[in-house]
Amino acid sequence: MPGEKNLVQLLKTMQPCLNEGEYVFCTVANLNDIPTDQIISFFKETEGFTIILAKSQADQWRLDYSFVAAWIALTVHSALDAVGLTAAFSNALGSAGISCNVVAAFYHDHIFVDKKDAERAMEVLWELSRQ
Repeated sequence: MPGEKNLVQLLKTMQPCLNEGEYVFCTVANLNDIPTDQIISFFKETEGFTIILAKSQADQWRLDYSFVAAWIALTVHSALDAVGLTAAFSNALGSAGISCNVVAAFYHDHIFVDKKDAERAMEVLWELSRQ
């Protein structure tokens, strides 16, 4: 089934879901010693691989990080070529003073916010969905 493209429908049905736990962004030179089934996501950059994983796993592997995040998934199946969803929720969060780091996956958008801002971010997203 194709993802939703209509912005009004996307916002109305985005249904944010706050995942339990704490998540961090780390960087590693390669993935040779990283079991990819134990990470949330990775992205290859010129400087190395950025990996997103549970803070507890990063601590176990003794990986450095500087930002502890909460992970919010938008459960609506958004199309990768949908226009305006990221702008709408990032603007709403930004207006509330909440920084967000976004990962667009095939089915859903995933938002990482500072752990201390998690509950407020959920309130902002639900309010945006009701507008």
